[in-house]
Amino acid sequence: MRILLVEDERSLAKEIHDFLQSEHHVLDEVSTIKAASENLAVNSYDFVLLDLGLPDGDGLDLLQEVNRVQENASVIILTARTEVGDKLLGFESGADDYLSKPFSLLELKARMQAILRRKSGWKKDVIQLAGFEIHLNEPLISFEGQEIKLTKKEYILLQFMLINKNRVLNRFQLAEHLWGDHLDDDYQSNYIDVHVKNIRKKLGSFGPVDWLETVRGLGYKIVA
Repeated sequence: MRILLVEDERSLAKEIHDFLQSEHHVLDEVSTIKAASENLAVNSYDFVLLDLGLPDGDGLDLLQEVNRVQENASVIILTARTEVGDKLLGFESGADDYLSKPFSLLELKARMQAILRRKSGWKKDVIQLAGFEIHLNEPLISFEGQEIKLTKKEYILLQFMLINKNRVLNRFQLAEHLWGDHLDDDYQSNYIDVHVKNIRKKLGSFGPVDWLETVRGLGYKIVA
């Protein structure tokens, strides 16, 4: 997933950054509302992790901007404000969840997974799809008890499409999810096609994968 972290506490920001990168997410890290706005204007995010007490203003003002320009982004507020009124204001302003500092990074991960399940319509961490069993929270895929080996990138790509089931994802969206802005468009697009081809080949040797569709001229989608 691609995540925007808006946090001015440097030690905490580094902990979150290192943890989420170890989970194979693409992370943009900023410490001000101004820098966050610049990123929101040019990038698409799956998650925004938002501190409220920022050097140049209140994170709740930025939350309104997120809701306006990033309709597919989920927002988790990370803050030292623990009053019930503050939490209610955050939810009323459009946040998906609220974590009070200090918090466990594993709890942050669990909250993110719960939001993804809720928004995608999957009710469990393990998805049954045409004989395949696919885990959303760990790189594990099997067919009738036989484990299927995918690379990390292939698994992340498949997971992202599953979370966005029945939605057409173009090559740029898929590439941005894997690499962020680090590669040129042609390179990313070609590699997406290669990854999808490899996923189909590996899964197809166990069972039919007609649920992974190519939408000509647009991209790919999982029909479920």
